[in-house]
Amino acid sequence: MALNKSMHPRNRYKDKPPNFAYLASKYPDFQKHVQTNLVGGVMLNFKDPEAVRALTCTLLKEDFGLTIEIPLERLIPTVPLRLNYIHWVEDLTGGQGSPRRGIDIGTGASCIYPLLGASMNGWYFLATEVDDICYNYAKKNVEQNNMADLIKVVKVPQKTLLMDALKEESIVYDFCMCNPPFFANQLEAKGVNSRNSRRPPPSSINTGGVTEIMAEGGELEFVKRIIHDSLQLKKRLRWYSCMLGKKCSLAPLKEELRKQGVPKVTHTEFCQGRTMRWALAWSFYEDVSVPSPPCKKRKLEKTRKPLSFTVPGPTAVELHSQISSISSTPTQTPSESITVWLEKILTDLKVLHKRVPCSENELSLFLTAVENTWIHARQKRRERGRQLREVPRAQPQTAPSLTPDTSSDPAPAPDLVPDPELATDTAPAGTAEDSTEPYSDGKETKEQKDTESGTDIIMEASNIEEPKQESSSPQDPPSPSTAHHFLFKCLVNVKAEETDVSVEMHWVEGQNKDLMNQLCTCLKNTLFRQVTKPTSP
Repeated sequence: MALNKSMHPRNRYKDKPPNFAYLASKYPDFQKHVQTNLVGGVMLNFKDPEAVRALTCTLLKEDFGLTIEIPLERLIPTVPLRLNYIHWVEDLTGGQGSPRRGIDIGTGASCIYPLLGASMNGWYFLATEVDDICYNYAKKNVEQNNMADLIKVVKVPQKTLLMDALKEESIVYDFCMCNPPFFANQLEAKGVNSRNSRRPPPSSINTGGVTEIMAEGGELEFVKRIIHDSLQLKKRLRWYSCMLGKKCSLAPLKEELRKQGVPKVTHTEFCQGRTMRWALAWSFYEDVSVPSPPCKKRKLEKTRKPLSFTVPGPTAVELHSQISSISSTPTQTPSESITVWLEKILTDLKVLHKRVPCSENELSLFLTAVENTWIHARQKRRERGRQLREVPRAQPQTAPSLTPDTSSDPAPAPDLVPDPELATDTAPAGTAEDSTEPYSDGKETKEQKDTESGTDIIMEASNIEEPKQESSSPQDPPSPSTAHHFLFKCLVNVKAEETDVSVEMHWVEGQNKDLMNQLCTCLKNTLFRQVTKPTSP
């Protein structure tokens, strides 16, 4: 949940993500879509549209008392993202808990914005829709939640935005909101033209009908049409707003509003899971209060947030009991044992490391990775096992014979039998078992209480000099702090938290943060593999 800490402050999922295990125990329709990973975490396949739909319907039922139906061939909304937009409209209108009138342009089959706004704040909505299937489902969802007195769903012609919807209306609305179709064509919808090649693929499936995800000219031209309507309607609405799927759309739309002389313009960011969206709002009223755009501080805080994982109490205790197998020096606490295990794994991976001073109740390692030795570790283990199995069998030491030996090959010598440990088929060390999806049921570690002091520790660690030695072998590895060529440097903190042990990796410098993410996953998987490893007879 990489961006959840930057959610809207009032978003109920900001500090308390959905508990998949609890929801699965309460809702059978949701339970059949969850899976349990090797360490007991509950996961959801966000590439499966039925699983995404089950999560959305379950959250709306559990947290808002709403019962909805959504066809798989239409857009399936994510609840935290829509909730961010609702809270921002509250900020625009000062309408938290007070009656307001709004318009939802293209409400979709779920009719989620009107249902959330009406159930949370008692808002009245005019919800427009051009698609027959979406219109029918939206009306049904409003009726089965007894919201018909607050939400009016209307069918409008294709390409209708605000002008046609309001031509018979004389009401002054407080706001409009809209999820415009993000894409201009099928290639963009598939990510061929619009997605940076260096970005990872989307973590969830893209659902939606043609009118919901594509429009002529994409979201940029769609929002320009809303701006054109607003220039004619002007004060018929106090605030006009739209959500954007691409950050690059924001600047040209703000420039268009500036050229048209619109007096009040603002924007914001919606952050949730691995997803970011942007929103733009404008008004022709001089007396409206304009929320400030997001500051740059959030991005700085995001770069400082460490990668982390938690070693559960029972796993930490088991690793502590096995410490004698890798170290002759006894350890006092599970966290100290975890640190020794990490040092062993890093040594095997040829990652330079050393212990550095740290705060009380913590152990810290300063790492310098000079070579990517952790990627494809599973394949390397299999290859080693295969090579051992294919070692030529030793021939018996017998006197030379004048005739060829036609007897069968002798059994392999005992010391040539492959080590079953090396041939064990285990999970790939470079693959995250529970990657950053929009929701996660894993236990989160506590953030640093003092970001600045944490940064100081990192910088001090990177500048620590190695003690000079009188003699050094040419084969000795370079010091982590003096290596001139490296992939990245980071600080690893190991800390006891009640019965568990948390491991945090703080970026210092380097070429690519994805490499540190890969190493973090490798360290976690290798630690857990020590507990599940079969014991020798």
